Amino acid sequence: MRVIIKETYDSCSLWTAHHIAHRINDFCPSETKPFVLGLPTGSTPLGTYAELIKLNKTGSVSFKNVITFNMDEYVGLDAAHPQSYHYFMFENFFNHIDIKKENIHILNGLAKDKEAECAAYEKAIIDAGGIRLFLGGIGSDGHIAFNEPGESLASRTHIALLTKETVDANSRFFGGDISQVPTQAFSVGVGTICDSDEVVIMATGRVKARAVAEGVEGSVSHMWPITALQLHKNAIIVCDDEASEELKVKTVRYFADNETQYEKASAR
Repeated sequence: MRVIIKETYDSCSLWTAHHIAHRINDFCPSETKPFVLGLPTGSTPLGTYAELIKLNKTGSVSFKNVITFNMDEYVGLDAAHPQSYHYFMFENFFNHIDIKKENIHILNGLAKDKEAECAAYEKAIIDAGGIRLFLGGIGSDGHIAFNEPGESLASRTHIALLTKETVDANSRFFGGDISQVPTQAFSVGVGTICDSDEVVIMATGRVKARAVAEGVEGSVSHMWPITALQLHKNAIIVCDDEASEELKVKTVRYFADNETQYEKASAR
């Protein structure tokens, strides 16, 4: 695991966007060999998406041969609903880059056969060659995508029941009206995420500090889904100073020293 600690949310977003662009460019994607990218919604990735849009418009990275799979979608919301993740992604990212619409995959919140929708999504990921890099965020309780505490760390794409904490947190997007927040969502599983070649998780703000500490220093537990990254061969947590506040000083120094060595090796 790598832990990248930056001073601010903006610097985390900048680092993450450039890391993704670097990975895409190094892969040299083509129509027959696309780069497969997993993407989240929510407030955390907005800065990263804004920077990726800038990089795309300046010709620094192209999404023409990138296939995307989003992490989740609310059950019961159609793609045109202002709070659906379809709407979010097109408004905040897809409408502003050169991605092909047929390369965009988001779970269908109105799917009549929910189990079939989940199975088809897993198959589509496999058919695309697997996800090269999965970007994500975490909740204050350590959930990733909609994999709440207690979810199996081997889970696949499924229908998730949202905890009261998650519903309360997401009510800000529904005018503060908890009754309007869906209580179920389609979500890729922890196992789906960890099958990716690389996982990059962003965590910013003091409210995420406990989750970061558990994810980096705690024991692997389904009660803190973020801890599954400890078992991943190529996982990165990008956090700001506030989100790193509960890490031990020795832990912070260890990962800072690792990054110094990593940067030296990359410069050779």
